[in-house]
Order: sequence, then C-alpha cells, then structure tokens
Amino acid sequence: QVQLVESGGGLVQAGGSLRLSCVVSGRTFSSYTMGWFRQAPGKEREFVAAISWSGGTTYYADSVKGRFTISRDNAKNTVYLQMNSLKPDDTAVYYCAATYNSVSVARSSYYNFWGQGTQDTVSS
Repeated sequence: QVQLVESGGGLVQAGGSLRLSCVVSGRTFSSYTMGWFRQAPGKEREFVAAISWSGGTTYYADSVKGRFTISRDNAKNTVYLQMNSLKPDDTAVYYCAATYNSVSVARSSYYNFWGQGTQDTVSS
C-alpha cells in the first residue's frame, strides 16, 4: 500500500514563504511522476506543479510559475514544494499525488495515489 503524507503547511503573511514536503512510503518512489494540487474553498482541485521521476523535468501552472519550485529527493522518498511570494489567492488545501504516468501530468484523474492534504493560509 502506497501512502503519501504531506507536511509544512500553515499560516503566513502575503509575500512570505512556505515549504511543503510529501513523504511517500514504498520502494518504488523513483518510478512515479509526482504532482502537487490544491483546492480552495468552493473551487475545484487544480494543478500546481509536477516533476518527472528523475527530477529532470518540471511543470508548473501559470499562476505559480516563477514563485513556486518543485523538487524531489529519491533517496528520501520525498517531494517538495517551495512556495515564495505567497498571495492570499494561494490559500488552499495542498495535496501531493503520485502517478505511473508521464504524460498529462496536470490532470488529477491520471494520478494513482493521493495524500490527505495540508492547509496553507496566506493572510493579506
């Protein structure tokens, strides 16, 4: 059974930073494309960022490009999301997810495993 556990969420002022971590159980972490999604109250879950199994390719939503950075450490079974220059619109529950797919990484339906989510709140 694959389990994903996020951490690092919290409350921060606009312009501040947060770093999310997601630890994945199991021995096949390096086989997964990893993604981060978020869901704000009353809105649908949306893609934030993704990273290939090797870490060599990254993908970002336009809304976070230049502010957020996704990375991974396959030795630690961990994927990270560094979030800088945070805005109130970034307030959401953030989820990490894993997929065997290497295409359509922005589509939540392509992900096989999900974490429970971590709340990030950005105050103005």
